[in-house]
Amino acid sequence: MPSENCVTTCPSCNERIRWAVTTAGRRQPLNAEPNEKGNVAVYTDGTGTLRARALTAERPSLEHLEWRAMPHVATCAAPAPRVIPSARIIPFPRRRPAGRRGPWQRQQR
Repeated sequence: MPSENCVTTCPSCNERIRWAVTTAGRRQPLNAEPNEKGNVAVYTDGTGTLRARALTAERPSLEHLEWRAMPHVATCAAPAPRVIPSARIIPFPRRRPAGRRGPWQRQQR
């Protein structure tokens, strides 16, 4: 079972979360409480770091000291960002110079 010393709050919804490191080395926020419906297997390694891996078809069950957790992104109650419908943008045609510049017309650096 996870310890309470690594619990923090989500800056968007103020829910309790834990930060874990995935197998790819990225940080992932997880809900603080274990959840039987979660699709992430979590364990604490020897250094005290919370490690997470996805439960996949190849490894669908928990192993050794793992527990199930729910990714916080799936349950965050923060308001969704407002999507503004953009007008159809018609790019301007690219202007090309009338002719090729000669060596005397090039910019000096």
